[in-house]
Amino acid sequence: MFSNRILFFAGVAALAASASPVAAHARLVAATPADGATVSAPRTVALTFSERFAAPFSTVEVEDGRGRAVVLTKTVSEDGKTLGGSFSTPLPAGTYRVTWAIAAADGHRMTGNYSFTVR
Repeated sequence: MFSNRILFFAGVAALAASASPVAAHARLVAATPADGATVSAPRTVALTFSERFAAPFSTVEVEDGRGRAVVLTKTVSEDGKTLGGSFSTPLPAGTYRVTWAIAAADGHRMTGNYSFTVR
C-alpha cells in the first residue's frame, strides 16, 4: 500500500512537471477599461500581458454595439507587455467589444475578447 502511494504521488508530480510549459503561455493580466466595466468616455484601451509579445504580429480592435470598427491608433509599451490604442475622440455612450490577438514570445498565438460600457 505504501508503494502505491509513492507511485501515485510520483505520477502526479510527473504530470505537473510536464504541464508547466503549457501554463507558461502569455495571458492577459489587466485591461483598461476592464471586462464588464462601466466607464466615462475613455480615450484609450490598454491590455497588459504576463510576458512580452511580438508587436508586429499582435492586434487590438474595438467595435461598437452595432459591430462597427472604432478607429484607434495602436500603441505598445516600452517593456513589450502592454498593447493598447488611443481614440481620436472620447468614445460616446454605448457598449464596446475589444478583440485582441498576440504572438507570444514562445511562438504561440493567443486571442481573446471582452466588452465594456460607456455611460
